[in-house]
Amino acid sequence: MSSAAPSVGLDRPSPHVGLITLNHPPANTLGRAMRARLVELLTELDRDPEIRCLVLTGTGTTFTAGADLRENRALHSPADADGERVEAFLGDFDRVLCAVEDFRTPVIAAVNGAAVGGGLELAMACDIRLAASDAVFVAAGVNVGLIANFWRLTRIVGLGPAKEILLTGERYGAEEALRWGLVTGVHAPADLLPAALAKAERVASRPPLSAEATKACANLAHGLTREQATALQARYFQTMVRTADHREALDAFFARRPGHYQRH
Repeated sequence: MSSAAPSVGLDRPSPHVGLITLNHPPANTLGRAMRARLVELLTELDRDPEIRCLVLTGTGTTFTAGADLRENRALHSPADADGERVEAFLGDFDRVLCAVEDFRTPVIAAVNGAAVGGGLELAMACDIRLAASDAVFVAAGVNVGLIANFWRLTRIVGLGPAKEILLTGERYGAEEALRWGLVTGVHAPADLLPAALAKAERVASRPPLSAEATKACANLAHGLTREQATALQARYFQTMVRTADHREALDAFFARRPGHYQRH
């Protein structure tokens, strides 16, 4: 293990795009301090109206290996584990996932290497996932006698592929992840972050209220009936059709120029 203090880096590569980097080499594990800092940053950025898209990545050759099993080793010993301690750990990790999934604007995972266990879960909480060609994905729950990843994974890739990934605990490469729809693009390692930032710039150039509403509705889609989805779209549509950003989007479309949006 590296002696460097774990950290979560924040950069602003452009006015409307944020870049969060997990930095706890070699595995970028998400111990308590890292989880707390990540939630703190996400909360801060969620309140910043200038942020219209985030990119989340890791340092080195690992996206993140998830929870720090050494830090939480008592949870994995039946003799030591107790219900309260397990519930506290799961609740703490879930706060990170919900902070990403419920973040106001879209979040892009640039999976630069191994995404294992809780790291796979963190990638799946993001809205768009791009991978380096040497990235690997592991649903590691069965490998350590636990259960994880089943809820998001079945929704993203479907029940059949999800069961294979979950029940074998094997390492699956970026091309397999692309074939299953777990990621939507594979890039050479040196090209991954530029590609993710370019995608973020594209998202950030869309009318932000529209992007935010689209994310919120898409997150709810699996639990809605057709009638509920129609009603939800109508509610958002009626609000947005009255916005200055909608009028600007139409003007920009007909003038064949970029739009300039103000979130109102």
